[in-house]
Amino acid sequence: MPRAKQSARRKKFDYNRNRKNVKTKNKKKSNPRIEQSQIRNAWDDNKSVARNLQEMGLAFDPNRSLPIKQQKLPREDKKPAVVTKPFIVQQLEAEASLPGKDTKTLSTDLIEYVQYMIREHSQDYKAMARDEKNYYQDTPKQIKRKISEYKRCHPQHYEAFVSSLAAPEPMVQ
Repeated sequence: MPRAKQSARRKKFDYNRNRKNVKTKNKKKSNPRIEQSQIRNAWDDNKSVARNLQEMGLAFDPNRSLPIKQQKLPREDKKPAVVTKPFIVQQLEAEASLPGKDTKTLSTDLIEYVQYMIREHSQDYKAMARDEKNYYQDTPKQIKRKISEYKRCHPQHYEAFVSSLAAPEPMVQ
């Protein structure tokens, strides 16, 4: 019966490596990075995850924090969790209440396509669907959706484009 190569190899101890540094490096790799700066600053490495979250007023197990009400006898007397760091929850709520920035943009090809369709057909979506530049054979609803997406993502560009279409061009003689 064949043996594994690992077991046949002689075990060697590396005297040149600092075992303490190796252990701390592995510990840092195993612990995940906490993205929220408030939670990261208040985190205590000597306590468990559940204890840290409980002190911050956050839920470790959502089933325990918001249980489904069941018909039970009122003999269980659980003491409420003591929140020693309530400022964490307040900071997270303040950060969550800030309005989010819409970062969606459209490709230049799609913007040129939409501008061409508006320039040629204005609001006639059926004519846009029959246009020869409609390479992907979009339906009128799909074209309308693309135009509304352009309006939503780039409102200043759209307003400038429509105003440039509405302005009469001077006749050169």
